[in-house]
Amino acid sequence: MTVRVHGTCAPGFDCVREEFVRNFTERDDVGAAVAATVDGAFVVDLWAGDADRAGTRPWQRDTLVNVYSTTKGLTALCAHLLVDRGELDLDAPVARYWPRFAQAGKAEIPVRWLLSHRSGLIAPGEPLGPGAVYEWEKVTEALAATAPWWRPGTAQGYHAVTFGFLVGEVVRRVTGVSLGTFLRAEVTGPLGADVFIGTPSSEHGRCADMMSARGGSGSSTLAPLAEPPVRGLDDHPMAPITLAFGYLPLGDVNGAAYRSAEIPAANGHATARGLATVYRELACGRLLAADTVERLRTPQGGPGEPDLVLRAATPLADAWSWGLGFMPNQFGQAGTNPRAFGHGGAGGSYAFADPENRVSYAYTMNRMGAGTSGEDLRSMHLVGALYKALGAMGS
Repeated sequence: MTVRVHGTCAPGFDCVREEFVRNFTERDDVGAAVAATVDGAFVVDLWAGDADRAGTRPWQRDTLVNVYSTTKGLTALCAHLLVDRGELDLDAPVARYWPRFAQAGKAEIPVRWLLSHRSGLIAPGEPLGPGAVYEWEKVTEALAATAPWWRPGTAQGYHAVTFGFLVGEVVRRVTGVSLGTFLRAEVTGPLGADVFIGTPSSEHGRCADMMSARGGSGSSTLAPLAEPPVRGLDDHPMAPITLAFGYLPLGDVNGAAYRSAEIPAANGHATARGLATVYRELACGRLLAADTVERLRTPQGGPGEPDLVLRAATPLADAWSWGLGFMPNQFGQAGTNPRAFGHGGAGGSYAFADPENRVSYAYTMNRMGAGTSGEDLRSMHLVGALYKALGAMGS
């Protein structure tokens, strides 16, 4: 198989290009891009493959692709910008900014528990059904009225879809604009970074089609496991997964409605270069103050605390503690620095910052992998090669 790779790779980083090629020849990539910066300069900016299932649209430098939960890092960044500016207090009750959130015993839940997956609001009280995910007010009103699924603050559980609505509504209440609008105005627009939450219809033509490992569509739905709907975490071993993913099904991720909507936990569309550009600013000490960066990457739970949702899907979740909106680097998915931080998405996308080494990285793709971002070998091999090159240079 011959792979035509486009873009640039700085001297000494050819091993990253080699692994990128192997992702196509040995690891079934269809279309993908990888980008990395060191000391603020791009050392890797590569793309290859096809943007559609039929193989009629080559992947381009500006091809946008759905990055699923890699979006969460961007959403968290918006909140931390407000913290940095003194407009948002992590320890203040959410209800200070969003009064209706105080319903159903939630009056004292602090903002930090939304960011660290500890609020117990992995789903609305009742399934909202297909299409509801596109109705911001409907979802946020439902969450405001919902009692937590466990006692807030006592455990972590991945808020797969609700994370974006919860954090996004706080950002909206503070700023007066939607999270996607705030991100574009304050971060990605000024940086010239090709990253959107709520992708304008004018940009849909350059969006890649998501596809399964077998080349099927990238539609993402999950029906409840039982009728009547799941009422608690113990109803079934997979009940936490059903609650977190199925009560707000995403629908057709290749459709215009999904691409245009703001689902700030799941539907960011970006280029690898765009994501690496955002994380470059964090890696180089820009965008946020140093103490804010320290705070956001500090684990919020105890060591080895299981994730009540993800433990049903992956043993990796028995070993990590969430930061404030960011994944810890406990499996080497973000290189050799345990203090690096970022976020990955379902199927394999990943982006991170390593401030100590002044490195940023992003990988995007349209062929969904079988594992989580922390397990996906395509990104893991690319990151390994990047740090091998850095080690050879004495960085």
